[in-house]
Amino acid sequence: MRLTDFIGTVSRFGDLTHTEKIQMLAWYLHTFGGVERFDAAKLRACYQELHLSSPDFSTYLKRMSERKDLLKDSRGYRLEGNIRRQLDSRFNANTTAVAVSKILSDLPSLVPSVAEKSFLNEALACYRVRAYRASIVMVWNLAYSHLTTWIQADSQRLSEFNSKIEVRLPKKKGFVIRTPEDFEELKEFEVIEICNTAGLLSKNVIKLLQEKLARRNAAAHPSSVVLTQHQADDAISDLVANVVLRLTM
Repeated sequence: MRLTDFIGTVSRFGDLTHTEKIQMLAWYLHTFGGVERFDAAKLRACYQELHLSSPDFSTYLKRMSERKDLLKDSRGYRLEGNIRRQLDSRFNANTTAVAVSKILSDLPSLVPSVAEKSFLNEALACYRVRAYRASIVMVWNLAYSHLTTWIQADSQRLSEFNSKIEVRLPKKKGFVIRTPEDFEELKEFEVIEICNTAGLLSKNVIKLLQEKLARRNAAAHPSSVVLTQHQADDAISDLVANVVLRLTM
């Protein structure tokens, strides 16, 4: 995991004391940096990556080792066991959130569409501040936009889709998709049903889209339904993996 992704899960990291920052950076280096010991140089590199002004690490490391916050030996420093377990308990609860955040962070390099990148950046921002309703809505928008673009990207797919519109929607006799704006004449669940009838998507992807559309609807409309991080994780992970990445143009 990238350091910036981890720090994004820490509330008000910039307001912490240097001692608190060093503890968290030490935990990050142990947990995600793959290091058993660290020194001032590794901490300084973390501060530089985060664009933070570095303190006098030699002073802080000495004081923290004297208090037994850090344990020192000939190989360097390591975080004291009880402190490390406390931070494990605090941050391991966010492991899934960080994993999903990383998936989203890595996506911009994979999607060429400017519109998709815009949806993606908004979804990532919402998820990181625990606005789970908004993140579900934005990732659905990303996936649905990707789906309709994918349909139009291939003339054969578009022809098959158009041939089944009237089959599923008899009242739409003579209607065909010619431009992206034409999709606005269809409801989202209708687009999914037409894809199903046309055999454009597997049964599993159809079921996934139907489930995630229902979740999007729950997120988008005022209600007493509580949407949790787990539900956001599930929606984001499934839509990214099975629609945005799988349906290639």
